[in-house]
Amino acid sequence: MKGEFLMSDLGLLSFYLGIEVRQGNGAITLRQTHYAKQILESAGMAECNPSGAPLEERLKLSKESTADRVNSTRYRQIMGSLRYLVHTRPDLAFAVGFVSRFMEQPTEEHDQAVKGLLRYVAGTLNYGLRYERRPGTAQIQRVVALSSCEARYIAATTAATQAIWLARLLGELLGREPEAVELKVDSKSALALAKNPVFHERSNHIHIRYHFIRNCLDEGSIKASHVTTENQLADILTKALGRVKFQELRARIGMVQISD
Repeated sequence: MKGEFLMSDLGLLSFYLGIEVRQGNGAITLRQTHYAKQILESAGMAECNPSGAPLEERLKLSKESTADRVNSTRYRQIMGSLRYLVHTRPDLAFAVGFVSRFMEQPTEEHDQAVKGLLRYVAGTLNYGLRYERRPGTAQIQRVVALSSCEARYIAATTAATQAIWLARLLGELLGREPEAVELKVDSKSALALAKNPVFHERSNHIHIRYHFIRNCLDEGSIKASHVTTENQLADILTKALGRVKFQELRARIGMVQISD
């Protein structure tokens, strides 16, 4: 490109829109330490005591709170900043989404939850994402599911197609018959739907192509089993967890502390 255009080589990307980027040793790390410090300073919590989790376990808040109102403009400003921080901090995704529900009329109860979230940010300023050099892609489902069971059923079918393709490819490379792939499903309803072809009253609307997993189970190319809550990594994105469980899942989804 330098032969065709007048341009300068600035080297590897290191900072972009508040995101700190480091490349090398077979991995790329992303963090927003400086931006997180700015959020704490603007919220007046730069010197706060850190906490081990962003939300209290089983925390319940309501839009009908009778507590005193707080400044809604300030509340929304903090929410907007935290939403941008989530770009490199998926461990904050559920907590930020939860407290964002109360931006219309925030009260002291909601503000206390936000302060707890900021205390967690203060204790994890150097945390970010680490992407190691390895193959693999991911994408959002292309259809809208009408229930959580259907969403997990479609996800299981999509995973089955990819797994079978990889198993057959490896079989060709190694010169042997592909082994059955073990598929973990976190919904017992979706698992029952995949294994039971008579389960039609709840699945008539599901497109026929998503029933591909049933054929895979019948022919033995896929072995599907239930995955327990203890091993469900997505829980960190869907509910408030206790400190120990939260920190365990945080490490397992790729969040690391990045040293200077």
